[in-house]
Amino acid sequence: MGKKFLLAIVVVLSSVSTQAQTKKSTEDPDNLAKDYFSQIMGVAVSATSNVKLYQFVYDWLGTPYRLGGTSESGIDCSGFAYQLYDKVFNTVIGNNSRNIFSKVNPVSKDELQEGDLVFFKINSRAISHVGVYLGDNKFAHASSSRGVMISNLNAPYWKRYYYKGGRLLQSLRDKL
Repeated sequence: MGKKFLLAIVVVLSSVSTQAQTKKSTEDPDNLAKDYFSQIMGVAVSATSNVKLYQFVYDWLGTPYRLGGTSESGIDCSGFAYQLYDKVFNTVIGNNSRNIFSKVNPVSKDELQEGDLVFFKINSRAISHVGVYLGDNKFAHASSSRGVMISNLNAPYWKRYYYKGGRLLQSLRDKL
């Protein structure tokens, strides 16, 4: 089945309201969407509380990389993080990875939560890459080689270049 067809199924299921509280939780449209995104993105269902976040990531998967890009015709890592925060959290963050890092409180890797930002220093002393944490060590980002994709923080490449995780400063979170 095509990506658009599967997306249509999820949207239809998500728009169905529950008729009674006695229905099983698996029949709840939000739970069906969480199950679907959990399987697609390799993240535990318990980690998928923000369906809007996962829908956004899903819609952008496969978008090609373009340095300085901010649209579906091509996007870079900071453009992807910027668009995600704008559309999912109604919050404007910086437009490059170093600028974005200046707006977060660093958090340890084991304290990362869904929607936190992850930063990398790839062959550089400065932060050069940013992604958005999804849960279960998975993060979404725009890779220069494969475009928007989901990667694992524990993969050797990402583990080698991982710098820090970050959560938006309190003043920005209050806007959410």
